Amino acid sequence: MTVGPEPLMRMRLRVEQDIFVVRQLGREVAREVGLDQQDQTRLATALSEVGRVVMADGSDADVTFDVRLDGVSTAIQVAVTRPLSDRGPRLSEELAHVGRLVDKLEVEHGETGTVVWMARRLPASAPPLTPDRMDEIRAGLSRHVPSSPIDELHVQNQQLIAALDEVRSQRDDLARLNAELEETNRGVMALYHQLSEELEETNRGVVALYAELDEKSEQLAAASEAKSRFLANVSHELRAPVTAVIGLSRLLADGASDPLTDEQGEQVGLIRTTAGDLLTLVNDLLDLAKAEAGRLEPNWEQVDLRTMFGQLRGTLRPLATRPEVDFRIDEPAVGSMRTDEVLLTRVLRNLLTNALKFTAEGEVRLAVRETGGDLEFTVTDTGTGIPPELHERIFEEFYQVPGSKALSGKGTGLGLPYARRLAGILGGGLRADSTPGEGSTFTLRLPAS
Repeated sequence: MTVGPEPLMRMRLRVEQDIFVVRQLGREVAREVGLDQQDQTRLATALSEVGRVVMADGSDADVTFDVRLDGVSTAIQVAVTRPLSDRGPRLSEELAHVGRLVDKLEVEHGETGTVVWMARRLPASAPPLTPDRMDEIRAGLSRHVPSSPIDELHVQNQQLIAALDEVRSQRDDLARLNAELEETNRGVMALYHQLSEELEETNRGVVALYAELDEKSEQLAAASEAKSRFLANVSHELRAPVTAVIGLSRLLADGASDPLTDEQGEQVGLIRTTAGDLLTLVNDLLDLAKAEAGRLEPNWEQVDLRTMFGQLRGTLRPLATRPEVDFRIDEPAVGSMRTDEVLLTRVLRNLLTNALKFTAEGEVRLAVRETGGDLEFTVTDTGTGIPPELHERIFEEFYQVPGSKALSGKGTGLGLPYARRLAGILGGGLRADSTPGEGSTFTLRLPAS
């Protein structure tokens, strides 16, 4: 938008009737530069009020209309200049209410007089003020013929009526909006009360459910404790007679005793084998009961893994009797760790024994590696494998994979649950990865320290 340095118009206020003239000119200038009707009325009203206050003591004043850049926007500016008097400092207070009609209003006091200037920014939709357009506005203003005070009063009345109509319309709209808002509020409150009642009902249900869960948890804890006591008592009571049966069968088969017939020797051997299997089951039940009851307290110490692996190698080597199976315990890459040696040995021995039972050919291997601050013990075999959907079920008590058949000894279904509980006691976990026909890998992950 282009503006020129020359003002649009100047006039001098000498008598009260000039206030009507300057009001008309203010409205005309505002219309010509592109202000809407409401802004035209605001600027004209502000200008007439400033003129009335300035001329209250009978002094003359000069009025200058101009268009200038106000920051990044273009604004119509009006300056009212009067000679300096003792009223100058009070003008700011007397004109404070006028500032609400325009964007800016300032009172400046200098050696030549007091200047009251006001500005109203032009809207973005206003037509460009080219030099030709400015000249055209000047020419039109110079031909302006002031109307009489009666005519100006009529125009003011029309503007007032229009303003009152607009206010009434806005008031009606506001009343309608308030009614709609009140109706909406009633709906919201009704919905709030409904939701509150439903939430309260839900809370009562949740509380009842929690109470039921607490009761079930207590019952489950009591059942678990009773099961642990039962397993411990049964294991303890069966241990002595089973051990006696094994001892008696050994005495009967001893060469120092009366010789047995072949049939009798075979029957006594069967008794001893069956009793041995039963003793293994009893020991597993007792160990599992201890683990569930929390009676296994780890004895934390620094464990030499090389020594422990050597002991496992020597203890389990007699079980690897099939030449088709390569039994390997790798030298550990980590020298030591802080753990319970007895519990860790039980877990690894359990996993290796299981692998040897179900591997007909190929390899059974134990290895350890460091992973992210933890140690991972892996027992890998090339046995029958386990379907993916049963990878977690094998850790359930007494569960055995359907169709699986141990090549040596009999499984009880307690070894893997016991091993996982021991892994938890040691601060780690045990998982299985297996593919039918390819083999299994059991991974024991424990903190390194």
